[in-house]
Amino acid sequence: MIKLTDQQIKEIADNLDGGMKCFYNKRTGEIKLLLDFDNWDGADEELWEEEIKEIDEHWGDLIEFEKMPSREAFQLLVDFAESVDNSGLQDRLFNALNRSKPFRNFKWQIDNSGEYRQRWFEFKDLRYIEWVKEQLDDHNRIDDIE
Repeated sequence: MIKLTDQQIKEIADNLDGGMKCFYNKRTGEIKLLLDFDNWDGADEELWEEEIKEIDEHWGDLIEFEKMPSREAFQLLVDFAESVDNSGLQDRLFNALNRSKPFRNFKWQIDNSGEYRQRWFEFKDLRYIEWVKEQLDDHNRIDDIE
């Protein structure tokens, strides 16, 4: 059974949210990070050769934590919008979510929402931490079966 500290869980959550791939080495207890090249067009993979090689060499010892899928990430935006106690902002957030490019439009509204911007970051951080914990629980259940 893999047990991560709250600090490690937060580190993984923050990095997933920031566009990184995150791996946990079951043998050493280390967290390994790799740029998620799917999210960073034009990123130079050569700069990450050492990390790529290390991950390939130790693949059997690693657990990969997945980023939140678009469907889940969109639901996160909806859940936050539902929690907002300012009806004007709530209306603007729902309008942003119902237009094309909902993620970008939501971000623009949040970035211009004053105190609610910080509330959004706190809300999102908690949900990403829950996301990582769910993946850890799933992995531990699979290990228990095997």
